[in-house]
Amino acid sequence: MSQTLIKNARIVNEGRIVEGDVLIDGQHIVEINSSISVKSNEVKVIDAENKLLMPGIIDDQVHFREPGLTHKATIESESRAAVAGGITSFIEMPNTIPQATTNELIEEKFKLASTSSYANYSFMIGGTNTNLDELLKTDPKKVAAIKLFLGSSTGNMLVDDAKVLEQIFKTVKMLIVTHCEDEATIKKNLAAYIDKYGDDIPVKYHPLIRSEEACYLSSSKTVALAKKTGARLHVYHISTAKEAHKLFSGRKSLKNKKITAEVCVHHLWFDDSDYDKKGTLIKWNPAIKTKADKEGLLKALLNDKIDIIATDHAPHTLTEKQQVYTKAPSGGPLVQHALLAMLELYKKGLISIEKIIEKMCHNPAILFQIEKRGFIKEGYFADLVLVDTSSLNTVTKDTILYKCKWSPFEGTTFTNSVTHTFVNGNLIYNQGVFNNSLKGKRLTFNR
Repeated sequence: MSQTLIKNARIVNEGRIVEGDVLIDGQHIVEINSSISVKSNEVKVIDAENKLLMPGIIDDQVHFREPGLTHKATIESESRAAVAGGITSFIEMPNTIPQATTNELIEEKFKLASTSSYANYSFMIGGTNTNLDELLKTDPKKVAAIKLFLGSSTGNMLVDDAKVLEQIFKTVKMLIVTHCEDEATIKKNLAAYIDKYGDDIPVKYHPLIRSEEACYLSSSKTVALAKKTGARLHVYHISTAKEAHKLFSGRKSLKNKKITAEVCVHHLWFDDSDYDKKGTLIKWNPAIKTKADKEGLLKALLNDKIDIIATDHAPHTLTEKQQVYTKAPSGGPLVQHALLAMLELYKKGLISIEKIIEKMCHNPAILFQIEKRGFIKEGYFADLVLVDTSSLNTVTKDTILYKCKWSPFEGTTFTNSVTHTFVNGNLIYNQGVFNNSLKGKRLTFNR
């Protein structure tokens, strides 16, 4: 088995930053110590002096568009960008074409990833009004979770039958993950703006169309249903301070929570003052809202009412995004720059590095019960990232790795750079150079 020794790193793990060495043997971490000596000339040594060594990021919400939408992105292209951004594992959503609403279809996505993904991977099975039998057949050790679109759905994946929804919550034993926006409220708001502006609605009204009311109405009903049925619920991309502070608890440890929440990087970075400059490039569902919401989300993250930071990476072509408001799809690419953006918030004094690692590495592993990942521990898979915290890194078209070749961060200069990314002990990304011969592994779950 090949060995790699990472020396003199500032190791970020479980709430601490300590200087030390990490020895990798094959796929796993075999020793962590203040100083490790090796005698064999065959051991590869990486001097990480002045660099942060952190567990690989686990992104619990991405849309990599394969199968069916590969003009926007592929598992290969987006996982490559993810690894360059320090993301070593991802969980992908079911709204591809065909939609992954059966176990047979989800296994086809696993086969695609096994030959093309640079990072480790899992997929969610999607719920509909008619596929409860498929959900009940899903193996919790092999599939990340069940995804329910309770707003902003494509195809037939909007679960809007209240009786079916309650039955899913009552009978499914797996983790249920939801997108919560009230469709009736959104349709009413949209109709009013179309009456005034036609299709070319100024994008600054997006957070008033997909409003705080629409978000809170849906998420509060979903949380109430989870409490009623005892379901294990994780609510994706909370976008309002009202939701974060009224619906979720920071009092319990994550392992003891039945209801948890996620925030996305774009809701912590942008606010509604950015629409005039960025336009539809920052059109997401749920919408980016006010500065007060952004600050409230960060506060909820720090007091543990919000448990996970993710990306909701959802690329579209630039041509698609530059259409008028009603035609421009929602979503944008983020995996390459998510960690760098969060580290900029650290440098602004808004969040600690330890808290970033808790929310992006440790907590996804705990919440989804991912086996032997998300921490720097002996016996765990060596999914590791080295970051140079004193390196200027400007986002330009030439540096963007997404297939869509644009980023909402284009023109931003970050003061951090990912220099090395290990996936299962293999150095997949090394200062801009990729190892294209090795692929990630299917995530497994300790359930």
